[in-house]
Amino acid sequence: MPIGELFQSADWKKEKHIPVIEVEKGRGEVKVKVSVGKEISHPNTTEHHIAWIDVYFLPEGEKFPYQIGKFEFSAHGASIQGPNTSGVYTRPVVELAFKTEKSGVILASSYCNIHGLWQNSKEINLE
Repeated sequence: MPIGELFQSADWKKEKHIPVIEVEKGRGEVKVKVSVGKEISHPNTTEHHIAWIDVYFLPEGEKFPYQIGKFEFSAHGASIQGPNTSGVYTRPVVELAFKTEKSGVILASSYCNIHGLWQNSKEINLE
């Protein structure tokens, strides 16, 4: 089975697992914010959490994307006392910036330890 068939996607306003992509364009620089659980909060517990978010940029006219960020979330409440005892929980939200003069597509993927792989994309036009 090709890995692409394992990714799920849906309307992010109805689904808490979709990576939501927000873009701010400047002169030659693109600022990107990706969050999981924007409208409906995603649980962040030892038992149920977002483990990572990856962000790519596919410039217009090119065949392969560039990985512009890889983010892992490690704090899900576990401690030596057991699950959900530390009080330290990361939120699946990342912000990054990169330089480009090309339009293209931002691609984001995320992984929920219970519900698997999710993806979303957003076109950006720098013209």
